[in-house]
Parts: sequence; structure tokens; C-alpha cells
Amino acid sequence: MPRKTAPASPPVARASDLPGDASPFALGLLLRRAHDRAASALVEAIRPHGLELRHFAVLIALSARGPLSQSALVAATGSDKASMVRVVDDLESKGLVARRPVPGDRRVHAIEMTPHGLETFDAIHQPAQQIADRLTEHLQPGEADQLLDLLTRFTYPDGPTA
Repeated sequence: MPRKTAPASPPVARASDLPGDASPFALGLLLRRAHDRAASALVEAIRPHGLELRHFAVLIALSARGPLSQSALVAATGSDKASMVRVVDDLESKGLVARRPVPGDRRVHAIEMTPHGLETFDAIHQPAQQIADRLTEHLQPGEADQLLDLLTRFTYPDGPTA
């Protein structure tokens, strides 16, 4: 009696991390490459101010939300407690943030941006448009806005939070 063989499985789309990758990892790999490219551009804008991405993330959170506790900054930036202490120490030594006591809880301090911090934050934005334009100059008209819209909806599937 002839032996039955199982039907052949369709070929597996293996991750290649190359353009045209059809694997289930393609989206994640492309997003990682896009992040690396955009982060490099951001570093170019903040480096002249003696800052790193971790510092700028804190300034962004403080600019958007106002004074925050270190634990709230950890949540807002996706950092860890030990790293946040070092980042706040760095920013405080540069005069960009200040720790202020929180009334009613002497164990907690609010971190707030100083006037110098706000000036520095604003100054970083000056070259940012040129850098952003350079990142997307190879796209067709309207595609940069479309990319931003798609990434926003991808990142916030339930809608952006204020």
C-alpha cells in the first residue's frame, strides 16, 4: 500500500530586514530602522546643547505636562527609576530643571523646567524643521503628512491622549 505524504506547507516568509521583506517581522524591522534614522536626526539637533535623547525626553514631558514627580516622569518617558534620577541630576546641573517640594508630601519633589530650560528647549526646535524636511525630502508631496498620520494611528489605536 502506498504511503500517504502530508501536503507541502507553504514556504515560510523568513525575515530578511531588507526592502521587500514579506515576513511577519517586516513591520517591526522597518519601524526599528525608521526609529534609528529619525533618532539620529534628533541627536543632531540636541547635541550642540549638550543633551542626549534621554534628557530631551524629559524636557518634552515637562513641556507638555508641566511639573511632574520623578515617578510620573518614569511613566511618561518609559524610563526606569535609577536612570531617571541620573537624568534629572544632569538636567538640574545644567540649570534646565529644578526640583520643587510638593506641598503635603515632603518625600516627593516636582520636577519643573526652568526659564533656561524652556529657552534651551525652544532653541533646539530652531533647526528641527530643516532636519525633519531632510528626513522626508525623498517623499512625494503630502506623503510626510500621511506618514505622520499613519504612525499616530498605529501608535495610538484608541486615539491620541492629551
